[in-house]
Amino acid sequence: MSLTPDEIDRYARHLVLRDVGGPGQQKLKAARVLVIGAGGLGAPLIQYLAAAGIGTIGIVDDDTVSLSNLQRQVIHGTPDIGLPKVESATDAIRRLNPHVTVETHAIRLTPENARELVRRYDIVADGSDNFETRYAVSDACFFEKKPLVTAALGQFDASLTTIRAHETGPGGKPNPTYRCLFPAPPPPGAIPTCAEAGVLGALAGVMGSLMAMEVIREIVGFGESLVGRLLMVDARAMRFDTVRYGWDEGNPLSGTGTQ
Repeated sequence: MSLTPDEIDRYARHLVLRDVGGPGQQKLKAARVLVIGAGGLGAPLIQYLAAAGIGTIGIVDDDTVSLSNLQRQVIHGTPDIGLPKVESATDAIRRLNPHVTVETHAIRLTPENARELVRRYDIVADGSDNFETRYAVSDACFFEKKPLVTAALGQFDASLTTIRAHETGPGGKPNPTYRCLFPAPPPPGAIPTCAEAGVLGALAGVMGSLMAMEVIREIVGFGESLVGRLLMVDARAMRFDTVRYGWDEGNPLSGTGTQ
C-alpha cells in the first residue's frame, strides 16, 4: 500500500526510524484496529493511532460525553457534552488526520456480539472499564484468532499486557490467554468503579499512550512485545514493573481439558 506525497510528509519522523520506515508505515496504513471504549484509555489511544496513520479505526462505545469525562477523556471537549462518544471521537480524528477511515459502533459490546465485531479487524485494543466487557473481548479474540492489547486503570495504578492466545510461544506451548492471567472476574462490587473511587486523569493518558505503542509494535513488528508479560504502573511511586505469566493448562479456552 503506497503512501501519498502528503502522507510521506506527515509521517516523516516514522519514515526515518530504522525499525518503522516505509514498509512499517505501509503496514500501519493497511491495518484495521478495533478500539473498545472511547473513554479514559481509549481517548489518548485513538489519538495516537490516528496520528500514527492507522488506516482504519473502529470505535465501540455506547455512551455520551459528560462534563465529568473531560478530566481524563482528552479526545472530547466541552462543546461535545451530550454527543455520542463515537461521534465526538470521529470528529477529533478527522481534524487530526483525514487519511484515517473511522468505523463507529455505538453499541455496548456483549458476549453475543463480540465475535462479529472482532472478526472485522486485524487487532483489538480494549480500554473498557468493566470485567464483563474485558472477558467478552478476550474470549472473542481467542476464538477469532486476533491479537489483543488490554489495559486497566485503578486510582493511582494501572496494568497493560498483550494477548496472542491463538498462537504458540517459542517453547511450543500455547501463549497465555487473558483467563490464564485472570481466571475469573472478581465478585460484583468487590472493586469500586471509577465514579466511586476516582482516577488520576494523567494516568489514563500514560496508559492509553502505552496501549497505542503496543498496537503499533504488534502491527509493525519491532522490539519485544508484552505477550506473556504484565506491565504494572504505580503512579504514586512512579514505578514500572513487569512480571511474566504463562499458559495455564486449566484455562477454559485453550487448556488441556478443551482439546
